[in-house]
Amino acid sequence: NILEVLPADASARPFYEDLFKRLALRLQSFQDENGFWHASLLDPESYPAPETSATAMIVFAMAYGINNGLLDSDQFGESVCKGWNALNSVVDDSGKLGFIQPIGADPQKITADMTAVYGIGAYLMAGVEIYNLIQ
Repeated sequence: NILEVLPADASARPFYEDLFKRLALRLQSFQDENGFWHASLLDPESYPAPETSATAMIVFAMAYGINNGLLDSDQFGESVCKGWNALNSVVDDSGKLGFIQPIGADPQKITADMTAVYGIGAYLMAGVEIYNLIQ
């Protein structure tokens, strides 16, 4: 979010833009074939369940990057679409987004029943950026 408020002519802007681009590229490599990112990026088998709060935050960031000319849509568009579709695949019939890590100091095994407001907030933020992307 710092890029939203940091002026274009700020001396620190190039540092944060470069960091954002490098992080997005690295995160892209950890997306699974279903479109999710997992609680352990380096060892997804340890936490094989989809993790929707991280996935939503990453989708938000990548879509924001495309929308603001920081990331190339040809390079990141597929990851954004896969991630968004993955998130929507785990919204149950009542509208509940599950597979959200509980707040804490360590990753935990999660289920479709587990939800939390911060994960839903991330999902809504991602949805806004997706909406802006398709307009």
